[in-house]
Amino acid sequence: MRQKRVLIVDDSATIRQIIRARVAQDPRLVVVGEAGDPYEAREKIKLLLPDVLTLDVEMPRMNGIAFLDKIMRLRPMPVIMISTLTHRGSAAAIEAMSLGAVDCVGKPISGDIGAAFADLPDKLFTAASANIRIRESVSRPPPREHFQWNGSYVLIGSSTGGVDALETVLASFPQNCPPTLIAQHMPPTFLESFARRLDTRIAPRLTLASEGAALLPGHVYLAPGGEYHLELDVGQPPRCHLRASEKVSGHRPSVDLLFASAKEIASRAVCVLLTGMGRDGAHGMGIMRKAGARCLAQDEATSVVYGMPKAAIETGAAEKALPLSEIAEEVLSICSQKKRVSAFGGSENATW
Repeated sequence: MRQKRVLIVDDSATIRQIIRARVAQDPRLVVVGEAGDPYEAREKIKLLLPDVLTLDVEMPRMNGIAFLDKIMRLRPMPVIMISTLTHRGSAAAIEAMSLGAVDCVGKPISGDIGAAFADLPDKLFTAASANIRIRESVSRPPPREHFQWNGSYVLIGSSTGGVDALETVLASFPQNCPPTLIAQHMPPTFLESFARRLDTRIAPRLTLASEGAALLPGHVYLAPGGEYHLELDVGQPPRCHLRASEKVSGHRPSVDLLFASAKEIASRAVCVLLTGMGRDGAHGMGIMRKAGARCLAQDEATSVVYGMPKAAIETGAAEKALPLSEIAEEVLSICSQKKRVSAFGGSENATW
């Protein structure tokens, strides 16, 4: 297998050295060059033809966000952003991922150099094969009108490429959308910035999930990550439950745990798996589908990384794959039907 060619773009020689050393530990990757600013990077991209870039957010002469925007409009390629884990850096990281960056990795903090960029090689290897397209100015459809909730709950899992995918899906959700819970793989400071950004861009109210929060129509709850998994407490009424426990299959929040937590109300649930690397969510979705939930996955053509949705399709956990642009309408249609049709035949009353 050919090694994936990496170009490091960062104004800090120290950070470039740390990244180079980390990448050198992975035989699947090779660093073909370094650049100290976007102007130097532009020339080295032409000369070295890298498969993937690491790109610092804050640099002299042109910041990383502006350079990323040019890359995605003129010469789309996989990019992993390198950002501080401050609130300012996290907001920039979310902006970068909305512009098309595949993922973002936090810079090491003081005293953490030994563990710095531990997950970067895997992210670079995955990103090098990501589905990157020329960004087009496409207006998203307005929120759906005349939606009448039938009592169903929506559970969504996403990872790599999820920033843009979630924004696309939620843009069509009406102000009185079904209660929706989301597990997105991302550091907690990034999730805080993502929640603030999304809340200003969609019709429903979006917040980070809190312990015991009642699940209400018109509200979207984003897993806060950090030390907690998000689960659906099936009490009366159903509520958010934050479970402090170890990572599941390397993830916290875990999509598998989120999905499986709603098994008791599966007949009133819609599970959705969006773009992402790995297999998180496929097992939990399988549990839910067997229990009577409706289960959807994003298709390969529109996924940045076709890992999580692919696992759900191949295992039979997802009943069908849909283009990203069709997922919201399918979910809202299911959540407004007067009668639910079981994935395994038969029908169910949809008023509880």
